[in-house]
Amino acid sequence: MQQNPIIGTLLHAVGGVSASTCYVPFQKVKQWNWNSYWLVQATFAWFIFPLIIGYITVPDLWEVFLESPSEVVFNAFLLGTIYGFGGMCFGYAIKEIGYSLTYTISIGISAILGTIVPLIMHGELISKFHEPGGNIIYFGMFVSLIGISLCGVSGYRKEKDLKALNLETTDQPSFNMKKGFILTLIAGVLSAVFGISLEVGAPIAEIAGQHGAGYFEGNANLMLSTMGAFATNLVWFVVVGIKQKTLKEIVDVKGLGSKTIGKNFFMSIVSGALWYGQFFFYNIAHVRMGDFKFASWVIHMSMLIFFSYILGILMQEWSQVSKRTYNTLLFALAVLIASFLIMTYGSSMETFAVGH
Repeated sequence: MQQNPIIGTLLHAVGGVSASTCYVPFQKVKQWNWNSYWLVQATFAWFIFPLIIGYITVPDLWEVFLESPSEVVFNAFLLGTIYGFGGMCFGYAIKEIGYSLTYTISIGISAILGTIVPLIMHGELISKFHEPGGNIIYFGMFVSLIGISLCGVSGYRKEKDLKALNLETTDQPSFNMKKGFILTLIAGVLSAVFGISLEVGAPIAEIAGQHGAGYFEGNANLMLSTMGAFATNLVWFVVVGIKQKTLKEIVDVKGLGSKTIGKNFFMSIVSGALWYGQFFFYNIAHVRMGDFKFASWVIHMSMLIFFSYILGILMQEWSQVSKRTYNTLLFALAVLIASFLIMTYGSSMETFAVGH
């Protein structure tokens, strides 16, 4: 497969757009509890779409799993189930402190841990630094973390500005920083676990490549990670739905009407498709990053934060903030753009070194 970090970074950007917009359809879901929406979107994001796309893009899919080491299959699935709790905490955190802070804090933590931990696991933290372009990649990662931190500052100021002006949105009736921060920390740590799950399942992707999956080889191990997450969420939200008596509203055609039910399902499915799309593009970008595949996670997470804030600007979520807050955001986005360019340049140096 041809390695091209520039194309890889652009594909990471597409994944970032998909990830940053995956919860937008929820705004169109009416007369459903959050738990109902989450269960439906999780079913499509973490089970149906990975299964269908995996079957279409990976030749001899079931043979690939049979040929894979059983401990790798089990560990990738297990880590996916652990991440499932992180997905739940992420969703609940949004309700407490809003999109901007939740995305920035949780994804920022994920970017750090999801990149550093696999390098430590493989004993490559130092060796990668000394490879051609490695020091530039590390510097780009550092710049990215600065940009993420600045986004967090602007996000905190935004929420503070809106609270002072009593402009909190109807889908966020209260602002509970303590509860939301704890949930976000958990979500960030467990989101990194998903990246580690993909790394642990990498041998499965290699076997898929041997069967002719090409750039889509990552869809094989992605299935295990997402299905682990689905298992956790299925049990949790079915139990919660029964306990709170909200599960029946998913199919309550008589009470809500077929039009409302149909629209809610459609929006939830779109949400699930967008979530799955981020890692579909992550995988086909990852295989193009050469010897610096380890940088994929931080690039992807930074792209997610970058585009989530761009989306916020386009949706005029920042129209009521102070000039100081807005300028902080613009500076943060500029720093993130700089980090993308630095990491792409560093990744390209490895390719050029091999070519010469």
